Order: sequence, then structure tokens, then C-alpha cells
Amino acid sequence: MSFETISVVGLGYIGLPTAAMFASRKKQVIGVDVNQHAVDTINRGEIHIVEPELDMIVHATVTEGYLKAVTSPEPADAFLIAVPTPFKVCAEGEIPEPDLRYIEAASKAIALVLKKGDLVILESTSPVGATEQMAEWLAEIRPDLSFPQQSGENADVNVAHCPERVLPGHVVRELVENDRVIGGMSKRCSERSVELYKIFVQGDCVITNARTAEMAKLTENSCRDVQIAFANELSMICDKLDIDVWELISLANRHPRINILQPGPGVGGHCIAVDPWFIVSKTPEEARMIHTARKVNDSKPGWVINKVKIAIADFLQENPEKTAKDVTIACYGLAFKPDIDDLRESPALDITKNIAKMHCGQVISIEPNINMLPSELSNVQLVCFDIASAEADIHILLVDHNEFKTKKPKSGVLIDTKGIWN
Repeated sequence: MSFETISVVGLGYIGLPTAAMFASRKKQVIGVDVNQHAVDTINRGEIHIVEPELDMIVHATVTEGYLKAVTSPEPADAFLIAVPTPFKVCAEGEIPEPDLRYIEAASKAIALVLKKGDLVILESTSPVGATEQMAEWLAEIRPDLSFPQQSGENADVNVAHCPERVLPGHVVRELVENDRVIGGMSKRCSERSVELYKIFVQGDCVITNARTAEMAKLTENSCRDVQIAFANELSMICDKLDIDVWELISLANRHPRINILQPGPGVGGHCIAVDPWFIVSKTPEEARMIHTARKVNDSKPGWVINKVKIAIADFLQENPEKTAKDVTIACYGLAFKPDIDDLRESPALDITKNIAKMHCGQVISIEPNINMLPSELSNVQLVCFDIASAEADIHILLVDHNEFKTKKPKSGVLIDTKGIWN
């Protein structure tokens, strides 16, 4: 059965590029999002996120009539769900648990337009068992249709999990080139999912079951989190021992079997800072190393803020004619990684917010990829590099954007969390 109409629910950093790629292959694509601004922007042939090359593809596919955005699902042959999976609110020190309310809402919305022969794929990074839970939600609303948990290979509607595996800033290329892990709830579910993705995916589509596919994505990001935690812990050790961690890592990496990552101000984004908790919350007694790595990386922003407090004290001691109100602090970068506009779970944003909260003087921010600061930084001013370089007394490099690699403040105290101003 061919897929002529494809629906993508959630038009964010993954959903919109995915929808655009299907549309670029001359498929009718219906993008669904509850954000009216996003829907209106896309229907004008424009994009509401920053991602290289995506603007041209969206403009072309909307203009040619292959891509449209709506706020409520419409009938289609395949449905891909790419909505957020945040944490539930928890007390400090408790293990965060995943919140599946957006997956549940998307499932219940598309259930109303499902028909026999449809395929539903969960792309959202999810805890183990989420795909099965989604299938149960669909079945509850549509008792007139059969699903894999009821009818196996003979189900009216096929269900699978296929996690995204792309790097922000390279999404368009990696959507096409990267291998995909596809976990169907039956063999038929997996085979039909491969058929769908092969519309544009050039990488291999590797088949497994739904639970293993869910765990694969969590494992990839947890592995990365553990590796970053080692680098971050090493940076704090080296600071205490008066050793240049950047030089140390460079020397250690000359060993043919060593590849230490670069430390930073913490770990952010919608994946690496989140996904390990999905494993820890399910298996807290077993996931000891993964849990420890999360604690190390979550503690790094506090360590950076403490370095800023020390820098303020040292500055005032060297400039006794000034008070803390006279000290201007510049925070370079707010995104969770270089050269994107994505602020989700960003340690740079968290650090800037807390500095602005604790410092009585002026705090300014330099983020070349956004035009407006988020509401939690209402007392921070967004400025360009040259103004910050000239006006600030303390400069904190938080994100290694390309713009910052070619410039360096000419005066003032430098706190470099990324090692590019050394």
C-alpha cells in the first residue's frame, strides 16, 4: 500500500524538517500543530525556527502545493507524531519522570481520523513502553479498528516507533543520510514503516521491536551524557589543581584509543539533558552510572556561577572605587549548542538567568541567533558583540558560536567555559 498523503503532528525542530522532506518528494503532506503562529508562518512558505536549508525547502513545497499546515488532524495514509516529551514537575533531588501528555493528546486527536490501512509512527523520544501506550490510547477511542496489540500482523492500523537521530544545524542532510532504527509492534508494522521512510531516507532502515527502538535512542544520548560528564568533571578537577584542562585533553587524545570530549557549562537541549532520566526513572537501582553522569552535568552551571561570584569579588578588590552595582557582566551565548537558536534545557540560559538574579549590576547577553530574549531574561539586555566587548567588566563565554571564535574582548575578566579564548 502506497503512502500518498502523510501527516506530521508537531511542527518543531524535527517535525517540520521531516514534513518538508516528504513534501520535497512530491507527497501530499499535512503538518499539524497547536501553535497558530507556526501554522500561519509555514503556510506563508516561511519557517519559525532556525535550521540551514530548511527555509528553501519549505518555501518550495508550500508554493508547489505539497505542504500545508493545520491546527487539527485530517485524514492521511500515515501519521508521524513528533511532539515534546518533557518531565513531570518534581521536587528537588527527586528523579524526573517523563510526561507523555503531548503524545496522549496527539494520539487522541489523530484517532478521530484514522481508517483501516493507516500507519502511525511515534518519533518523539520516549521512555520504554510509550509506543505500546500510544497504541492503547488509539484503541480506546477507535474500538471499530484493530491494532497490533490485539490482532498482530492482521491489525487494521499499524504502529511503530522510529526515533529521530539528527543534529541541530545539520537536520536536512542527516534526515536523508542517517540510518534509522525502526521498531514495529509487528513485522508488518516494521515493513510498512521502512516503505514510508524510504521515500526520502538514503541510510539503512534497521528493523527491531518497538521497545528496543525506544531504548536505542535513550542509550545513544545517555552514552553521550556520560562522556560529557567525564569531561566536565575533569575540568573541575583541573581547575582545583591549576591545570589547563584544554591542554590536558589535547595531550590525552593523542593516545590512539582515547577520545575525551570537550567540557562546557553543562548539558542542554531536548535530548542529552533529558533522555537519560527516562532510563533512570524506569530502573533507578540499575542505572547508577547514568544517574551520576546526570548529577555531574546538572551541577556544572552552579560551578560556573560560583566562578562568576569569585570573579566579581576579585574585580571589586582590584577596583576599590567601584561597587557591585558598577560591574557589568556579559554572557556570550544562550543556545544549548553552537550556531542554532534552540534554547531548550540550555545551561547557558540557566546560568545567565541566575547571574541576572543574583547580580545587582547590569547583565547583558550576546546571542547572534535570536532577535528577542525569552521572558525569563526581562532584566537582561540583548546586545551585539562589539558593545559587550566595550562595556562589560566580566565576560563569560557560554556557547562557542562561530562569531565568538574570531573575536575576543580586549579588556576585562574572561571566564571561558568552552576553551576558545585561551
